[in-house]
Amino acid sequence: MSAKSTARFTPAGQLTAEDLGAIHLIGVGGVGMSGLARLFLTRGISVSGSELREWPSLAGLRALGGTIYMSHEVANLDGVDTVVYSSAIPQDHLELVEARRRGLRVLHRSEALAAAMTGRRTVAVAGTHGKTTTTSMVTMVLQQAGVDPSFVIGGEISEVGSGAHHGTGEYFVVEADESDRSFLIYRPFVSIITNIEADHLNTYGDLANLEAAFADFARLTDPDGFVVTCADDAGSRRLAETLRAEGRRVYTYGTSTDADLRLTEMASSTRGIRYLAEVDGRSLGEFRLPVPGRHMGLNSASAVLAAYLLGLPLDAAEAALAAFPGVRRRFERKGVADNVLVYDEYAYHPTPIALALRTLREVAGDGRLIVVFQPYRLYRTRDLQTEIAEALAIADELVLLEVFGPGELREPGEGSAALIEAVPLPADRKVFVDSWEAAPVEVARRARPGDVVVTMGAPPSSLMGEQLLDALSARRAGSPVGTVPGGEVGGATTIGGTVPGRSAPGASAAG
Repeated sequence: MSAKSTARFTPAGQLTAEDLGAIHLIGVGGVGMSGLARLFLTRGISVSGSELREWPSLAGLRALGGTIYMSHEVANLDGVDTVVYSSAIPQDHLELVEARRRGLRVLHRSEALAAAMTGRRTVAVAGTHGKTTTTSMVTMVLQQAGVDPSFVIGGEISEVGSGAHHGTGEYFVVEADESDRSFLIYRPFVSIITNIEADHLNTYGDLANLEAAFADFARLTDPDGFVVTCADDAGSRRLAETLRAEGRRVYTYGTSTDADLRLTEMASSTRGIRYLAEVDGRSLGEFRLPVPGRHMGLNSASAVLAAYLLGLPLDAAEAALAAFPGVRRRFERKGVADNVLVYDEYAYHPTPIALALRTLREVAGDGRLIVVFQPYRLYRTRDLQTEIAEALAIADELVLLEVFGPGELREPGEGSAALIEAVPLPADRKVFVDSWEAAPVEVARRARPGDVVVTMGAPPSSLMGEQLLDALSARRAGSPVGTVPGGEVGGATTIGGTVPGRSAPGASAAG
């Protein structure tokens, strides 16, 4: 681990949650920050936070006794001991500047989370994609086994409505974020790495440096613990070989014949996925999930393997996975209107985009698949433009919003202007919309009964589902949904026209 990568972070174990006193979180509404706030509140710690918009999570924080300010003001810091920020918060943010002026303790979200983990056996889930779902599965398996883990997840488990919990047991399950290298401050007992692919190249420069960071993360695992990786993923496989050569305890899962936990007879349908699992030729039984997709099966296998190695009953893993409700923004069904199904999906990296769209194609059956996509971050959209464009082309039709990139400056021709041209779909099956309000109008114009529509990408896109359902319902009721004068529909511009430079309205920079 390079000193440069974590020089500004406090390693895990040097602080406890109770050391932090009264805590204030800047941008408390985002799923990562709100989960952390919930954890502290349920531990009896005083929590306040500031926001600019009414995120769904805020009502729950208020109900737990949190103080929420709907503005960013220096007065919000009165009576505060520790201020917590995420990587989305700029260093010149007025509350951050004031906290340092007052001499308050200032911690990155990962440092505050590490303090909460002190004294527990941490199960940290990392990977380019699949982290949130896998962390949720591991959490539910441990819960079913009766060990009451604490957890903080970068998403909410569907039907549970929470991404955080303060448990009484020895385990703490956490989603470990590699985007800013902050996962290098954790000291896991168990490290799970789902996959390693090119992403966050603004931080790492190239895939080699990213892989090196994952290796550093794995090396932080307790010598009495172990590392779990996916044998079907090339990057994770290279990591396992490196770590084993160093004499570290590494176990793999996957359909590969040399995986320690091998999956066979895997089958996915709209009803879900099933597979058989074995270790060293010994059957562990059949596992089923009510959510479809081969990638979901692989994610669940990491939870099965971790439970097996921790000595937990596998019938608990089987029961937990069979009842897995999914995670908000991961293949989340929002509703149906005028016989059109609407889903929401967080995917913004090309691999999960492709996996999600192929799974949604199964759901669509004879219907078409329409994607409303909001790219997440200019650097990713630029660096992975070809791969993102090819993944989006799995859809039948594409409605593209401008890139969501808080704090990034977009040069002329960058962002969605370049991406829409790169998507290999016919011109009449892809469209850029220059305003948030235009997207539901465009979807209502294009969607037919039997189609599936999915909102996908950056966090704000999750807020559009209800608007899409309303637009489809209005269409069924006979209300006008827009006209098409000169190729434009309520702010939509067909390919070949001028792509406006405005962004769709987003949220505050909540982490």
